[in-house]
Amino acid sequence: MPETEAHPMLANLLLSALPEADRQRLTPHLEQTSLVPGQVLFEAGHPISEVYFPAGAAIALLSPMENGTTSAIATVGREGFVGLPVFLGGQSTVHRAVVQTAGLAFKVDATVFKNEYARSEKFSRLLLLYTQALLTQIAQTASCRSHHEIDKRLARWLLLLSDCTGQPELQLTQKRISEMMGVRRASITEAAIALQDSGIIRYTRGRILILDRSALEAKVCECYRLTKSEFERLLLKSTTPNDNEYTAIIT
Repeated sequence: MPETEAHPMLANLLLSALPEADRQRLTPHLEQTSLVPGQVLFEAGHPISEVYFPAGAAIALLSPMENGTTSAIATVGREGFVGLPVFLGGQSTVHRAVVQTAGLAFKVDATVFKNEYARSEKFSRLLLLYTQALLTQIAQTASCRSHHEIDKRLARWLLLLSDCTGQPELQLTQKRISEMMGVRRASITEAAIALQDSGIIRYTRGRILILDRSALEAKVCECYRLTKSEFERLLLKSTTPNDNEYTAIIT
């Protein structure tokens, strides 16, 4: 049986990259949980009591507006974790964390997480490198929204979500995509139909299957490639010879 099947938490890049001693110390505190679309992991302005390491689910960090609309500033999957303010010391954030696609995650108490960050040099280094990579994604998302057309932005989100989950099939409604991208649902429908007519995706109610990833990557703006290369630059170099799972997950 492959190791990621025997130990589902190894599907998360950061957990799989930990030295064995650190992982064994953290494992008893990790609780496996199944996340469902629309589930709110923490609200804006509320203390964050648990940190989540996705191992198949994709989680969006949403910026809520006073008029009730939202837009995603970043998406987190098997490459990272949700709960950044916990180790940065802020305890809460102005953003909301909402599950976008169903899947597994491993959660840990915020206090245990902070203690492990302070105790393990390897763990703290991984978290800091991931933070830098995530900040790149957040900044590029803002630039993308200002400079690129909806079809390119949709291609970027689909590729990003596929990377986060490790799957070509995404359980996503057009309503959820429009909320993530902060655009009208009709605009998403038009862009999705164009991709489907080109044979790049197949869309059925609440489900999108990427049929031709290479063609989708040819449609995407440079923001996707820039963000992905930054994750690889920062995180791949921190592996050790024993971290085979870590390399396999991100490539």
